[in-house]
Amino acid sequence: MSGFHQCRYGYENISVVESVVDGYAAAKIPLETIWTDIDYMDDFKDFTLDPVNFPEMEMQKFVERIHANGQKYVLIIDPGICLNETYKTFQRGIQADIFVKRGGVPYLAQVWPGPVYFPDFLNPNTQSFWTKEISEFHETIAFDGLWLDMNEVSNFCSGITCSLPKEGDCPRKDAQTDCCLVCSNANTTRWDDPPYKINASGTHRPLGNSTMAASAVHYNNILEYNAHNLYGLSEAIMTNTALKSVLKKRPFILTRSTFIGSGAHAAHWTGDNAATWDDLWYSIPTMLSFGLFGVPMVGADICGFSKDTTEELCNRWIQLGSFYPFARDHSEKGSKHQELYLWKSVTMSARKALGLRYRLLPYIYTLAFEAHNEGSPIARPLFFTFPEDPNTLGISTQFLLGKGVLVSPVLKQGARTVDAYFPKGTWYNLYNVSESITVESGTYVSLLAPLDTINVHVYEGTILPMQEMGMTTREARRSPFSLVVALGGRKEAYGDLYVDNGEDLEMVIEHGKSSYIEFYADIVEGGVRLRSEVQMGEYAIGEGWLLENITVLATTTAVRSHYAHSYMKLEAISDKMIVDVSASFSMKRIKTDFRPEMDRYNSLDVVLAISNLSLSIGKNIELVIPWEK
Repeated sequence: MSGFHQCRYGYENISVVESVVDGYAAAKIPLETIWTDIDYMDDFKDFTLDPVNFPEMEMQKFVERIHANGQKYVLIIDPGICLNETYKTFQRGIQADIFVKRGGVPYLAQVWPGPVYFPDFLNPNTQSFWTKEISEFHETIAFDGLWLDMNEVSNFCSGITCSLPKEGDCPRKDAQTDCCLVCSNANTTRWDDPPYKINASGTHRPLGNSTMAASAVHYNNILEYNAHNLYGLSEAIMTNTALKSVLKKRPFILTRSTFIGSGAHAAHWTGDNAATWDDLWYSIPTMLSFGLFGVPMVGADICGFSKDTTEELCNRWIQLGSFYPFARDHSEKGSKHQELYLWKSVTMSARKALGLRYRLLPYIYTLAFEAHNEGSPIARPLFFTFPEDPNTLGISTQFLLGKGVLVSPVLKQGARTVDAYFPKGTWYNLYNVSESITVESGTYVSLLAPLDTINVHVYEGTILPMQEMGMTTREARRSPFSLVVALGGRKEAYGDLYVDNGEDLEMVIEHGKSSYIEFYADIVEGGVRLRSEVQMGEYAIGEGWLLENITVLATTTAVRSHYAHSYMKLEAISDKMIVDVSASFSMKRIKTDFRPEMDRYNSLDVVLAISNLSLSIGKNIELVIPWEK
């Protein structure tokens, strides 16, 4: 699920959803996953399909078609189970006795389908119930992941106890989110009205406002007062377990409500933002914060959820959002459509920014492997890599992917330049690696940022594994590999690469199921030595993955003492095979383009480009690349 996702609350029927998928294909914008909000449901009931607008046979044909294209389908579910005696999920929930209670009976609330009971995800018996509902629905429609919404939990009513109205529709069709239950605070306890108040939204609202009463009771007499913040986490844990059982592969779950540990079970989006320039900017510190909280797969709704976006804002947001760990365009019902292909300029920005994201997928996926095993964020504040630079501590307008890829977006309306902070060293423009910036100490640099461009740089000392762009991750992962070896002013560089099938339950280094490769580069007499050390290379060999291109980037600072040496034959050593690749070797030297006032940063860059290689990434490699051919 590392590619680009498209969603909207308000896709009226399956034909509209199909047209969105076709629109992306026609515009040649990568689309990994299409989503549906609650529109697909029959009267907003979980595990159902609207028989008119999303009929079962049409949905099955649609999912089969996108699966054949290498694309995926994710749908939403809410925790509230509708009170409806003919609704089988409700019947089974009552029979299993798995709902949260108050006063010995299920706690009554209201959400989208109307009156609901909430499953108690702290009750171990709920696991079999939840798994069965997911399994049976998956037999109907072969979804690839689940989106858990409204799981704080949300409640359209507020009250210690509520009951069904004696007459009238509930909910009213013209007022879906208005409380239609008869609610009372007559049985308030000290848990519902403690001596302190929460200053939510600037008002001292009761604890149970728009959620469950704090005196509701979970399994083993655990009060909602003590378990409220665990509801989203416990739902994510049980959903994760259920999907592993049903799909027999790595689950994808997106959850709105999170707690400590949620990142091990689900991804997260930052909630209902707005199509404003402020929210574009806020998305960066929010994303970085969740990375620090242990939720590495995170992103904001690209182009904004509420309000009408603009062409310029959507340009800048897809540029930034292309480098969120989780990248999804999502908007609310009633707002103007904002699919990326609706504007020519946004289409161009999306192709450019998402194109780079898809080329960086090997690097991003390796960061996900690192996050899974070490807990480190995918998107990181600058101070993670540069703790010795105090200027990085307050930067919330840029971020790093991993240790060495710097993203510097435009966040102001009308701007065509961006003041980007560069810590000490040499940085290379990933859209044109012949352009670099070298600073002797941390410095702000004004960068050109036309409407179709976001600035993305790689730091010296980094080896970036990359592949070619594709319309899906399946297409991209079938392409050959390239390495960008950014030595800059250093004498050494490092990078790593983790590969597997993307579906096994665990991201581990295991014989026949995955491979892990570490790349090392250092300057030797007359050139650059590049070598790899492979763990469990059989998987990569079996996939036929080849390293075809290498680009070495260095400055005269690093190569001055070596540059004038005579030609050294270029050899690639792969296990015991020696392959002469000197015929495909090319080199060019360029001068970095700086303004006159930046002359102190001028340097000669050496760019060594090798193409037409055919080296298995599953085998140890050693190359000596000469400065001159």
